[in-house]
Amino acid sequence: MSIFPEIPFGKTIDSENVMQIMADKTTWEDRYRQLILWGKQIPALPDEFRRDDVTVKGCESVVWLVSEQHNDIWQFYADSDARIVKGLIAVVLAAVNGKTTEQVVAFDINSYFEQLHLLQHLSPSRGNGLKAIVDTIYEEIKK
Repeated sequence: MSIFPEIPFGKTIDSENVMQIMADKTTWEDRYRQLILWGKQIPALPDEFRRDDVTVKGCESVVWLVSEQHNDIWQFYADSDARIVKGLIAVVLAAVNGKTTEQVVAFDINSYFEQLHLLQHLSPSRGNGLKAIVDTIYEEIKK
């Protein structure tokens, strides 16, 4: 049983769903709105998990990332003080939640981002922040 709030990303919304939904969005504004909607589906991380030791380094916005592993299946929970960042977090969580270490490592996250046509529309600081979130996840699963 998880001590974290229930989230749909990695369960009912996975990377395939994200790619299908984003493929239907023809403009950056539509994609941006979708990211905001997904971000709203991430419940706020409880205050006891909003600590400096779980803050993602390298993000301009504040991002907290915590994880748990049960039977080799990972669940990541994250929150941010920025709406668009929460949407980007949702896209990442859809790709990594509910997966084994091997599945997370094998997943080509860069290709995933390219297929979503996100990176070219993000500011350099947002792109670096997204990379920092992914790097933090990889560091966590290799502990």
